[in-house]
Amino acid sequence: MTQVSQAPWGEVPGQGVVHLWLLQSPQLQVEILTLGATIKSVFSRGRDGRSADVVLGYDHLQGYLSDRRYLGATVGRVANRIAKGLFVVDGVQYKLDTNNGPNAIHGGLQGFSKALWRAEAVDAGVQLSLTSPDGDQGYPGELHVSLTYTLKEGTLTAEYRAQADKTTPINLTNHAYFNLAGQGAPDIYDHQVSISAQWYLPVDDTSIPTGDIRPVEGTLFDLRKPVLLGPRLKELPGPGFDHNFCLCASKDVWKERRAARVVHPASGRVLEVWTSQPGLQFYTANYLDGSVVGKGGVPYGKHSSFCLETQNWPDAVNQVCFPNCLLQAGEQYHHVTRLSFTTAP
Repeated sequence: MTQVSQAPWGEVPGQGVVHLWLLQSPQLQVEILTLGATIKSVFSRGRDGRSADVVLGYDHLQGYLSDRRYLGATVGRVANRIAKGLFVVDGVQYKLDTNNGPNAIHGGLQGFSKALWRAEAVDAGVQLSLTSPDGDQGYPGELHVSLTYTLKEGTLTAEYRAQADKTTPINLTNHAYFNLAGQGAPDIYDHQVSISAQWYLPVDDTSIPTGDIRPVEGTLFDLRKPVLLGPRLKELPGPGFDHNFCLCASKDVWKERRAARVVHPASGRVLEVWTSQPGLQFYTANYLDGSVVGKGGVPYGKHSSFCLETQNWPDAVNQVCFPNCLLQAGEQYHHVTRLSFTTAP
């Protein structure tokens, strides 16, 4: 059985009270904030039976209000990058704020990660909802979004739905940073990762996909079998992984599929990800630099964590060969991601 409870956790001036929702099963404890539909904490047991919080974040509300790294947040309308903050829908060009070098990222300066979501209890979880007005952060159409988190045994499921009254790009995901060793661990070099992808997207010097869809075979991006992250990150050119792994061909139909598995051998903790999304952005916290001070006063440095962002392919609104990201008026946007936490012997 999953126990569900909630309590006030502070107030955003001019917006209202932030609530913390607690989902508890015998295997897992998850904390969700109504600010940004944020995964604040996940307490997972190791081989020794002890629980540790494996999600980076903050002890107090102010940390999330001032956060610019999207720690644990739900990001949208469009996660990841849009080249030069420009796209065209129905012959009209839209201009977004460029908040990541020359590009737009994660929905804008005041995207879904900074919104106060409405919440109500559901069986084994919480449903959060949000209305994004026409023109919000430059995007067309009024958009109604719901995100339902449910916890059953050791699996946290996130189910996303949305409808719009005009054609609009959409790409929703959660941006949790994980370290399976728990809070205070300095890096993820002792983690083993595998990603079920035959292709990846190379990027330009601003992290926008070039348009090529390359096989992982014979490259440092071949993570189909478990790879120890420390040595692989040393081999990889650049600061680390911040790339989309293609979980299916661009025209494949909606289907839930296994995306990734991460193991921390020392503790025995295992995270497995399943999703209906066509892509997985694997990010190794390349741009955390110690200036972000998180839970327990711990500074979060480079490679201190990893993100497995299940989503559409980056800049899909501008790349005709990528999976469609346009939600038509009256259509239903729907996808599911499952995070399963277990323990290896």
